[in-house]
Amino acid sequence: MLQFDGVARTVLPSRPLHLAIGMFDGVHLGHRALIDLAVQSARAGAALSGVLTFWPHPSALFRPEERTKLIQPAATKARMLNRLGVDAVITQPFTPEFAGIAAAEFIPWLKQRLPGLVAVYVGENFRFGRGRSGDVPLLAASGRQHGVPVFSAPRVNLGGAPISSTRIRALLEAGDVPAANALLGYAYFAHGHVVPGKRLGRTIGFPTLNLPWAPELKPRFGVYAVRLSGDKTAAPLPAVANYGVRPTVEAAGEPQLEAHALGACPFGEGDHLKAEWLRFLRPERKFAGIDELRAQIARDREIAVKFFG
Repeated sequence: MLQFDGVARTVLPSRPLHLAIGMFDGVHLGHRALIDLAVQSARAGAALSGVLTFWPHPSALFRPEERTKLIQPAATKARMLNRLGVDAVITQPFTPEFAGIAAAEFIPWLKQRLPGLVAVYVGENFRFGRGRSGDVPLLAASGRQHGVPVFSAPRVNLGGAPISSTRIRALLEAGDVPAANALLGYAYFAHGHVVPGKRLGRTIGFPTLNLPWAPELKPRFGVYAVRLSGDKTAAPLPAVANYGVRPTVEAAGEPQLEAHALGACPFGEGDHLKAEWLRFLRPERKFAGIDELRAQIARDREIAVKFFG
């Protein structure tokens, strides 16, 4: 992942560059339609494809008291973009200096840092420049002036409304994982290295794998049907997982994902694990004691087994 520092130029191979620009949080189906346009155009001309994205979200600068919580960290987003065939992911720190660039100066600013730039790709609602004064027609006019054609991709609709990161965030916060996954075009996932827990699950007959996973955008606390994968399995394992603060056994704490595999589980402490979320089963709640918790976990497991068929 490359990064502009505001002074030095990003070093890329000396080939023409087709550049998609946007926040691309979640890398959803709408984003991928735009990115694919840049990738395919670059391949047709034996050129490079790139993505210019930003960190943090612009809201952190303009309204820090109610900043947008992102679906993915920057590193995860970069890996997903590379898997789509993008040759270079460039992250621009969203600073006051960057936000202050006049809209008319944006294309020259890009060309100074990316001398190979030959085309720019943005969504139809793209805004840019000081005070968000720039829109797609202005960007296209500036591109013509400086010899950089601008291509605008229409928004992708699903379920009677445009696909957007905002829409997906709301669905995840509500626990509507199937609807969120439909917009994403893949199963929402958590990943990380398994860490030691308090081993309570093991003592009550339901051993768990514990992931200290801390996204900005926190999905609804509760129990989910998930699918686990990692280097030790050829195929994903069905599992039931709790995401939340464990109110029955913890006074307070950071949210954590605890997954219980529904069959033989090869994973253990230190292993890297990916958990794909498939269905919300119930909200997290505090139980009267360990016996009540154990009985509910048994019911959760039974529901998850039926879900996986």
